[in-house]
Amino acid sequence: MRVFFFYNILVRLFCIIQQKINQNCCIIPSMLNKELRPEINSRRSEWTAWGLALVVFAAIALMKWQLGSVPSAAWIFGGILLFAAFSISLGNWVDRSTVMRLDPDGISFENGLRKVALRWHEVKKVNVLPARWGKSVQVIGEKSHFEFRTLGEVEYKGEVQGKVGFAEGDAALKEILKQSGLTLVKEEKGRYYYARV
Repeated sequence: MRVFFFYNILVRLFCIIQQKINQNCCIIPSMLNKELRPEINSRRSEWTAWGLALVVFAAIALMKWQLGSVPSAAWIFGGILLFAAFSISLGNWVDRSTVMRLDPDGISFENGLRKVALRWHEVKKVNVLPARWGKSVQVIGEKSHFEFRTLGEVEYKGEVQGKVGFAEGDAALKEILKQSGLTLVKEEKGRYYYARV
């Protein structure tokens, strides 16, 4: 009876220790041989901006036809809306074109505007900076660099309205630090700087 009692206590103690280890340890599966893409948001704001720009330029055309002249404020407002629509479209295109790949040889990042490939030994520094949503991660090599964001949630009145950045961005950051052999050299005000020592 006593043996069973001690056995039962040991099993319970082992289970408690195992739970504590699992809570405190961050067991992350390998991010190697993965293709990561950022969160993609609705294109509603893009269509709204183009629609407003179209309405303003239709009003400008109507004023030109009816009045013969158009106030310069209308042209400025139309130009601002056109610039906003173009900027939102470009941002959405870049987000949809962005892909980050981690493999045993290194890391590659492309977003439609640029393409960067670094072998793990070429990664010289990694800077992790606080951002409004998520963290901004700067991966710096000798001749090239790139930046990505970890997952951030856009909230309005306590409700999540959208997500930005890479859903697995924190795990990718840990894998980059592990594979490149960088260590923390400086920390200040929520900013972390990693480099080779």
